[in-house]
Amino acid sequence: MIRFQQVSKRYPNGSVVARDVTADLPGNRCIALLGRNGAGKSSLLRMIAGSLRPDRGRISITGQVSWPVGFQGSFHPDLSGAQNVRFVGRIYGVDTDELLDFAMGFAALGRQIHHPVRTYSTGMKARLAFAVSMGIRFDTYLVDEVVSVGDAAFREKSEAVLIDRMSTSGAVVVSHSMPMLQRLCTAGAVLEGGNLTYYPNLNEAILVHERNLRTEPEPEGA
Repeated sequence: MIRFQQVSKRYPNGSVVARDVTADLPGNRCIALLGRNGAGKSSLLRMIAGSLRPDRGRISITGQVSWPVGFQGSFHPDLSGAQNVRFVGRIYGVDTDELLDFAMGFAALGRQIHHPVRTYSTGMKARLAFAVSMGIRFDTYLVDEVVSVGDAAFREKSEAVLIDRMSTSGAVVVSHSMPMLQRLCTAGAVLEGGNLTYYPNLNEAILVHERNLRTEPEPEGA
Protein backbone atom coordinates (compact mmCIF):
# COMPACT_ATOMS: atom_id res chain seq x y z
CA MET A 1 0.00 0.00 0.00
CA ILE A 2 1.21 3.49 -0.91
CA ARG A 3 -0.74 6.12 1.02
CA PHE A 4 -0.69 9.83 0.24
CA GLN A 5 -1.86 12.03 3.09
CA GLN A 6 -2.41 15.67 2.08
CA VAL A 7 0.72 15.65 -0.06
CA SER A 8 1.71 18.83 -1.91
CA LYS A 9 4.71 19.53 -4.13
CA ARG A 10 5.41 22.64 -6.22
CA TYR A 11 8.67 23.49 -8.00
CA PRO A 12 10.18 27.00 -7.81
CA ASN A 13 9.15 27.61 -11.45
CA GLY A 14 5.52 27.23 -10.34
CA SER A 15 4.81 23.80 -11.83
CA VAL A 16 2.66 21.66 -9.54
CA VAL A 17 3.22 17.93 -9.03
CA ALA A 18 0.77 17.36 -6.18
CA ARG A 19 -1.92 19.57 -4.72
CA ASP A 20 -3.06 18.36 -1.29
CA VAL A 21 -3.25 14.76 -2.58
CA THR A 22 -4.93 12.14 -0.40
CA ALA A 23 -5.11 8.74 -2.08
CA ASP A 24 -4.32 5.07 -1.58
CA LEU A 25 -2.56 2.92 -4.21
CA PRO A 26 -2.91 -0.82 -3.44
CA GLY A 27 0.40 -2.61 -3.14
CA ASN A 28 -0.71 -5.80 -4.85
CA ARG A 29 -1.68 -4.28 -8.21
CA CYS A 30 0.23 -3.20 -11.28
CA ILE A 31 -0.91 0.41 -11.68
CA ALA A 32 -0.41 2.54 -14.78
CA LEU A 33 0.38 6.13 -13.79
CA LEU A 34 -1.17 8.32 -16.49
CA GLY A 35 -0.91 12.06 -17.08
CA ARG A 36 0.02 14.74 -19.57
CA ASN A 37 3.64 15.35 -20.51
CA GLY A 38 5.03 17.47 -17.71
CA ALA A 39 2.30 16.55 -15.25
CA GLY A 40 4.89 15.36 -12.74
CA LYS A 41 4.68 11.55 -13.07
CA SER A 42 8.42 11.00 -12.71
CA SER A 43 8.53 13.43 -9.78
CA LEU A 44 5.69 11.52 -8.12
CA LEU A 45 7.66 8.27 -8.46
CA ARG A 46 10.68 9.95 -6.93
CA MET A 47 8.57 11.11 -3.97
CA ILE A 48 7.31 7.55 -3.46
CA ALA A 49 10.90 6.30 -3.62
CA GLY A 50 11.98 8.92 -1.07
CA SER A 51 14.53 10.69 -3.29
CA LEU A 52 12.31 13.79 -3.56
CA ARG A 53 10.58 15.27 -0.54
CA PRO A 54 7.07 16.73 -0.69
CA ASP A 55 6.59 20.29 0.49
CA ARG A 56 3.80 19.17 2.81
CA GLY A 57 2.06 15.97 3.77
CA ARG A 58 3.21 12.40 4.16
CA ILE A 59 3.66 9.33 1.97
CA SER A 60 3.56 6.05 3.91
CA ILE A 61 4.48 2.72 2.37
CA THR A 62 3.75 -0.87 3.30
CA GLY A 63 6.48 -3.31 2.26
CA GLN A 64 9.69 -2.60 0.39
CA VAL A 65 9.46 -0.27 -2.59
CA SER A 66 12.14 -0.08 -5.28
CA TRP A 67 13.95 2.99 -6.47
CA PRO A 68 12.65 4.06 -9.93
CA VAL A 69 13.61 1.01 -12.00
CA GLY A 70 16.43 1.76 -14.39
CA PHE A 71 17.68 4.79 -12.43
CA GLN A 72 21.41 5.16 -13.16
CA GLY A 73 22.30 8.04 -10.88
CA SER A 74 23.53 5.88 -8.01
CA PHE A 75 26.32 4.20 -10.02
CA HIS A 76 29.81 5.36 -9.05
CA PRO A 77 31.53 6.23 -12.33
CA ASP A 78 35.00 5.11 -11.23
CA LEU A 79 33.86 1.68 -10.03
CA SER A 80 33.29 -1.15 -12.44
CA GLY A 81 29.80 -2.34 -13.26
CA ALA A 82 30.43 -5.46 -11.17
CA GLN A 83 31.60 -3.43 -8.18
CA ASN A 84 28.54 -1.22 -8.42
CA VAL A 85 26.25 -4.24 -8.54
CA ARG A 86 27.86 -5.75 -5.46
CA PHE A 87 27.61 -2.42 -3.63
CA VAL A 88 23.85 -2.21 -4.33
CA GLY A 89 23.45 -5.83 -3.27
CA ARG A 90 25.11 -5.18 0.09
CA ILE A 91 22.88 -2.13 0.70
CA TYR A 92 19.73 -4.20 0.14
CA GLY A 93 21.01 -7.26 1.99
CA VAL A 94 20.85 -9.70 -0.94
CA ASP A 95 23.35 -12.31 -2.09
CA THR A 96 25.84 -10.27 -4.11
CA ASP A 97 27.05 -13.25 -6.16
CA GLU A 98 23.49 -14.10 -7.22
CA LEU A 99 22.71 -10.47 -8.03
CA LEU A 100 25.88 -10.13 -10.11
CA ASP A 101 25.17 -13.37 -11.98
CA PHE A 102 21.67 -12.14 -12.81
CA ALA A 103 22.89 -8.70 -13.88
CA MET A 104 25.65 -10.11 -16.06
CA GLY A 105 23.28 -12.50 -17.79
CA PHE A 106 20.52 -9.98 -18.28
CA ALA A 107 22.47 -6.86 -19.24
CA ALA A 108 24.81 -8.87 -21.52
CA LEU A 109 27.72 -6.44 -21.15
CA GLY A 110 30.38 -9.13 -21.49
CA ARG A 111 33.82 -8.16 -20.20
CA GLN A 112 32.69 -4.53 -20.00
CA ILE A 113 31.03 -5.41 -16.68
CA HIS A 114 34.54 -5.24 -15.18
CA HIS A 115 35.34 -1.79 -16.64
CA PRO A 116 34.55 1.56 -14.98
CA VAL A 117 30.98 2.72 -15.46
CA ARG A 118 32.26 6.07 -16.80
CA THR A 119 33.33 4.18 -19.95
CA TYR A 120 29.77 2.91 -20.59
CA SER A 121 27.40 4.31 -23.17
CA THR A 122 24.02 5.58 -21.98
CA GLY A 123 22.40 2.40 -23.27
CA MET A 124 24.87 0.16 -21.43
CA LYS A 125 24.26 1.99 -18.15
CA ALA A 126 20.51 1.75 -18.66
CA ARG A 127 20.68 -2.01 -19.33
CA LEU A 128 22.78 -2.58 -16.22
CA ALA A 129 20.53 -0.38 -14.08
CA PHE A 130 17.44 -2.27 -15.22
CA ALA A 131 19.13 -5.63 -14.57
CA VAL A 132 20.12 -4.62 -11.03
CA SER A 133 16.59 -3.38 -10.35
CA MET A 134 15.01 -6.63 -11.53
CA GLY A 135 17.60 -8.73 -9.68
CA ILE A 136 16.24 -7.60 -6.31
CA ARG A 137 12.79 -8.75 -5.22
CA PHE A 138 10.69 -5.80 -4.08
CA ASP A 139 7.09 -5.74 -2.87
CA THR A 140 6.39 -2.82 -5.23
CA TYR A 141 8.40 -1.74 -8.26
CA LEU A 142 8.49 1.84 -9.53
CA VAL A 143 8.97 1.77 -13.31
CA ASP A 144 9.62 4.89 -15.41
CA GLU A 145 9.84 4.38 -19.20
CA VAL A 146 12.50 1.73 -18.69
CA VAL A 147 11.42 -0.73 -21.40
CA SER A 148 12.06 1.88 -24.09
CA VAL A 149 15.79 1.23 -23.61
CA GLY A 150 17.84 -0.92 -25.98
CA ASP A 151 16.99 -2.83 -29.11
CA ALA A 152 13.78 -4.77 -29.78
CA ALA A 153 15.17 -7.99 -28.29
CA PHE A 154 16.19 -6.27 -25.04
CA ARG A 155 12.84 -4.46 -24.79
CA GLU A 156 11.03 -7.78 -25.23
CA LYS A 157 13.22 -9.40 -22.58
CA SER A 158 12.64 -6.46 -20.23
CA GLU A 159 8.88 -6.65 -20.56
CA ALA A 160 8.96 -10.42 -19.98
CA VAL A 161 10.86 -10.09 -16.71
CA LEU A 162 8.56 -7.28 -15.59
CA ILE A 163 5.55 -9.51 -16.21
CA ASP A 164 7.23 -12.27 -14.20
CA ARG A 165 7.90 -9.91 -11.28
CA MET A 166 4.28 -8.70 -11.35
CA SER A 167 3.11 -12.25 -10.55
CA THR A 168 4.28 -11.75 -6.96
CA SER A 169 4.73 -7.98 -6.61
CA GLY A 170 2.91 -4.76 -7.32
CA ALA A 171 4.12 -1.86 -9.46
CA VAL A 172 3.51 1.73 -10.44
CA VAL A 173 4.40 2.11 -14.12
CA VAL A 174 4.96 5.22 -16.25
CA SER A 175 5.18 4.72 -20.01
CA HIS A 176 4.17 6.45 -23.23
CA SER A 177 3.37 3.01 -24.68
CA MET A 178 -0.32 2.42 -24.05
CA PRO A 179 -0.18 -1.15 -25.46
CA MET A 180 2.57 -2.02 -22.98
CA LEU A 181 0.59 -0.55 -20.08
CA GLN A 182 -2.42 -2.59 -21.14
CA ARG A 183 -0.30 -5.75 -21.19
CA LEU A 184 1.28 -5.08 -17.79
CA CYS A 185 -1.32 -3.26 -15.72
CA THR A 186 -4.78 -3.95 -14.36
CA ALA A 187 -5.45 -0.61 -12.63
CA GLY A 188 -4.63 3.03 -13.25
CA ALA A 189 -4.00 6.33 -11.51
CA VAL A 190 -4.43 9.67 -13.29
CA LEU A 191 -2.32 12.69 -12.36
CA GLU A 192 -4.00 15.86 -13.61
CA GLY A 193 -3.44 19.39 -12.38
CA GLY A 194 -1.76 18.17 -9.20
CA ASN A 195 -4.64 15.82 -8.36
CA LEU A 196 -4.17 12.05 -8.22
CA THR A 197 -7.14 9.72 -8.72
CA TYR A 198 -6.95 5.93 -8.47
CA TYR A 199 -9.10 3.70 -10.69
CA PRO A 200 -9.34 -0.06 -9.97
CA ASN A 201 -10.17 -0.59 -13.66
CA LEU A 202 -7.39 0.34 -16.10
CA ASN A 203 -9.76 1.03 -18.99
CA GLU A 204 -11.63 3.60 -16.92
CA ALA A 205 -8.36 5.34 -16.08
CA ILE A 206 -7.38 5.40 -19.76
CA LEU A 207 -10.73 6.93 -20.74
CA VAL A 208 -10.31 9.69 -18.13
CA HIS A 209 -6.73 10.33 -19.25
CA GLU A 210 -7.72 10.53 -22.93
CA ARG A 211 -10.56 12.91 -22.06
CA ASN A 212 -8.09 15.11 -20.18
CA LEU A 213 -5.81 15.22 -23.23
CA ARG A 214 -8.66 16.63 -25.30
CA THR A 215 -9.11 19.58 -22.92
CA GLU A 216 -6.87 22.48 -22.00
CA PRO A 217 -5.06 22.07 -18.67
CA GLU A 218 -6.23 24.25 -15.82
CA PRO A 219 -4.11 27.39 -15.34
CA GLU A 220 -1.76 27.37 -12.33
CA GLY A 221 -3.46 28.61 -9.21
CA ALA A 222 -6.92 27.52 -10.37
